[in-house]
Amino acid sequence: MTTQPQISRRSFLAASAAAPFAPRLWAADRYPVGLELYSVRGMLQKDLKGTVTAVAKMGYPIVEFYSPYYSWTPDYAKEVRKLLDDLGLRCLSTHNGAVSFTADGVQKAIELNGILGSRYIVMASPPRVENRDGWKKVAEMLNQAAEKMASAKMRPGYHNHQQEFRPVEGVRPIEIIARETSKAVILQLDVGTCLEVKQDPVDWIRKNPGRFACIHLKDYSPEPDKGYRVLFGEGAAPWKQIFQAAESVGGVEYYMIEQEGYSLPELETAQRCLENYRRMRA
Repeated sequence: MTTQPQISRRSFLAASAAAPFAPRLWAADRYPVGLELYSVRGMLQKDLKGTVTAVAKMGYPIVEFYSPYYSWTPDYAKEVRKLLDDLGLRCLSTHNGAVSFTADGVQKAIELNGILGSRYIVMASPPRVENRDGWKKVAEMLNQAAEKMASAKMRPGYHNHQQEFRPVEGVRPIEIIARETSKAVILQLDVGTCLEVKQDPVDWIRKNPGRFACIHLKDYSPEPDKGYRVLFGEGAAPWKQIFQAAESVGGVEYYMIEQEGYSLPELETAQRCLENYRRMRA
């Protein structure tokens, strides 16, 4: 999605037919579930409008754009925002590289997220880090960004992968991030990568109350040839306990389904994951 495909007026009018879908789910669910659009990245790169429209028709009320959005112009972001509004979708957070948290890059991130209506600008790809001091510098980047985002009523976040749970000089980097950042910085837990490195997501939530405004519902199976190909609810994640911790002490506001691997086409995978979530939460 490095290019900026044009969304025509005709496309907007065609998309608006799907508008009634999402708001009903948003209003009905105390903890709505959205889709991280990395889950449909292949389709999104080819056809942003068509893919986002399909996601709305499934019943997802929220989407999360990932880092290529940062290359958009403000005018293109406004086109995307109109598409979201016409479809009844909300973008509450975005995934970002480290550039969005630099002195030169943070204002662009704030501007684009403001147009999209986002609350949280989440670091999903930190700069190269080799030791504990490096992770402390990442925490300081987040703190500095929090100060700059506050006036726009936005907050930064940090999205973990496997590396943050692997000890560096005797300490897990995710603990450094949690300890060295202000409470304005949310911790966006990626459940699947936490499980892959044999860490306990429930314990992590309970040890950091109020920090998890958004949690990524990525499942994982340690069984051979499964890994991240399993759908939500079909892996090893203890979802009942995760939801209980997130909603009692974690401070969760909404969830995002994220699919990294596939056994089915992307859009079918996203649909099946939502169906599994609804059955589990019924």
